[in-house]
Amino acid sequence: MPFPLANGAVGIGLKHRHAEALLAEPQPVDFLELHAENYMGAGGPVKERLHAIARAYPLSVHGVGMSLGGAERPDASHLARLVGLVEELNPALVSEHLAWSRLDDDFYNDLLPVPLTEESLALVARNVDIVQQALGRRLLIENPSLYVRLEMNTLDEADFLTELVARTGCGLLLDINNAYISAHNLGRDLDAYLAALPGHAVGEFHLAGHSLDTAASPPLRIDDHGGPVCDDVWALYARLARQHPAVPTLIEWDTRVPSLDRWVEEAERARAERSLPVATAVGE
Repeated sequence: MPFPLANGAVGIGLKHRHAEALLAEPQPVDFLELHAENYMGAGGPVKERLHAIARAYPLSVHGVGMSLGGAERPDASHLARLVGLVEELNPALVSEHLAWSRLDDDFYNDLLPVPLTEESLALVARNVDIVQQALGRRLLIENPSLYVRLEMNTLDEADFLTELVARTGCGLLLDINNAYISAHNLGRDLDAYLAALPGHAVGEFHLAGHSLDTAASPPLRIDDHGGPVCDDVWALYARLARQHPAVPTLIEWDTRVPSLDRWVEEAERARAERSLPVATAVGE
């Protein structure tokens, strides 16, 4: 059985630079999240250290390269390595992005947007089914951060995700920062978007910092995971965490990575935000 997560658990990402400190003494975090692709081929001391961490903390495995939104079926070799890692670590959660990153034999180092159409929905549902059957467990699908609206779209993103959950039984990884960024960049009604998502399917929250590109016209919010969570996203989180008190929360910080103590401070704030009075909704 997976190492269980407590209701309302709060975790941080696993970075090599913090591994020794995480093992030296217990840290006040409830779980650690690792990027699957960083450990699929790991061996020797790296694998030994990962096993030690897995004995000390519950884990979440977050994939970034399965290309679920592509027209092709998941790469068999990539999927086999993910399955092996999940079987080895037995994490509490496994998640992937609503994105594509592969075409034929070309792999792109980016999470590219999925067309929101009936045809695309059928392909994503097929790919999610393939991955879930291989894993033997539910997969959480993360909502994307978007910068442009595709003219070919015929479905709203929330409707697309709702139908994906209905067809596959997958869960949702609700990245609140991504939702906030996309609403700003696309002029989307954020409250309506959040209300339209299937709340029963939310299995994890992600929180992260972002930057503002003022050189763009109009300015764009960029999902760089390079700083603390902004106040507007904290306000959204406080509201959503009250609605879903058992859902675990992961604080991401992937560029300009801070000290372990500073990252833990963000996790402590997530715990505090759950218990604070909920402020007026963003945009109201």
